Amino acid sequence: MDEKLHIKSDDAAVELQVTQSNALHEEQTSEQERRLVRKIDRRILPITCLMYLFAYLDRTNLGNARLQGLPQDILGGDRTGKKFDWVNSVFFMSYILCQVPATILAKLFLPRLWLGSAAIGWGICSTLMSTATNEAGLMIARIGLGVFEAGFGPGIPLYFSLFYTKHELGLRLAYWFGFAAVAGAFGGLIAFGVQHVHVAIADWRLLFIIEGVPTLLLGLIAMAFLPDRPETTIFFTEEEREIALARANRDTSGDIGYHVNKSHIVDAFKDWRIYLAGVIFFGANAAGASISAFLPTIIKTFGYTNALAQLLTVPPYAVTGIVITISSWSSDRLLTRGPFVVIANAIGGIGCVLLLAVAHNNHVRYFATFCIVSGTYTTIGLVLAWFTHNLGSETKRATGTPLYIGIGQSGSILGSHLFPATEGPRYIKGFSGGCLLAGLLFLGTVCTCVLTTHFRYENARRDRVYGKPIPNARVDTSELADRSPDFRYVT
Repeated sequence: MDEKLHIKSDDAAVELQVTQSNALHEEQTSEQERRLVRKIDRRILPITCLMYLFAYLDRTNLGNARLQGLPQDILGGDRTGKKFDWVNSVFFMSYILCQVPATILAKLFLPRLWLGSAAIGWGICSTLMSTATNEAGLMIARIGLGVFEAGFGPGIPLYFSLFYTKHELGLRLAYWFGFAAVAGAFGGLIAFGVQHVHVAIADWRLLFIIEGVPTLLLGLIAMAFLPDRPETTIFFTEEEREIALARANRDTSGDIGYHVNKSHIVDAFKDWRIYLAGVIFFGANAAGASISAFLPTIIKTFGYTNALAQLLTVPPYAVTGIVITISSWSSDRLLTRGPFVVIANAIGGIGCVLLLAVAHNNHVRYFATFCIVSGTYTTIGLVLAWFTHNLGSETKRATGTPLYIGIGQSGSILGSHLFPATEGPRYIKGFSGGCLLAGLLFLGTVCTCVLTTHFRYENARRDRVYGKPIPNARVDTSELADRSPDFRYVT
């Protein structure tokens, strides 16, 4: 009897020892993982965020240049404003057409070389805009800008998904996309400064040079310092590589490597949910492009000078940066995207209504610009994070992401034509267009509700049919992508 008690006591001691050892191992692994994430953040985020800052400056600085004499210098005065509208929107045409092939091709090349080369390409095009002497030259530079940026913007969610889990992705994409808001703020400050420099060349030409040249340097920095894929980069130690690959295989493990799964390309084009995401993106981009290209012009209608109108574009973007960060952090913690997208879309829609309905209160109309910018930018950032996980495999992600972004950028073309010069100073057509933009944003809200309901229903159905999967376990999505029985959607 004493011997049995002794054996049981020894077994209990061994079990306790094993439990404590496992707990210690998990704690050590968790600490190592946290250190790795901090290391990745320090290397990837500063470079990619600065790249997007200048990408957004380069695509939206026409709004500032419009108040610095560009139409008078090379567009023949452009009394109707139609030439300016087409110069602005032609960027989105080449951007839309090149996104899907560019992002699929990105899987076949070293990420740092692909992203760095894209930055150098659009930096050259942006700088060359300063040398344009007529409408044709400016449009060619803008077309080139769209081609090269198509190799960068849609590729970043794919690139981030190589290093971050679904619990981390929303906040990192918010940091990255939030630099579009930073660009809006800095664009106004830079334009305000340029107008007070008084140099020999035209203000708008100097603006394009100041915002175009740094991109060339950033492209070289990206080529030298951005990590390649976790399995091949020299940025990791072997121990860090093991942890990084284990993280990459949580909840998904698909067509990893420098190759493309053709069946997943077809699957992406057949997936109705991607097109619904495109509808959400369409409304957000129509409002976002309109406000980014014409915000200085809109604020000028409040009775301010050109210089002060440039300066007053800063606060809406500054607030947007805070809103998108808080929303994305909360979305990551709760691991849900849909409800946050609904709220953001509704805020943007309310802003459009206020801009239209309140004609004689400039304080309310200025507040409306905060709502529009915050709502639309937050929507775009959250949907990027939402579908980066929910598309299941790298190839489907590389196809589906630029597909719904491309549909959304068609809304940017619409937004580029809402404030023709002939409508100034009241811009009745543009402000009336706020009704259309509000309708599109509220339609996006409905689409978001449909997607959230569908994803929750599908997760529940798979739980009933296949059982609940082990949290953070490896899910093989190489054949079926997100249709794999063990895959679960973020809702």
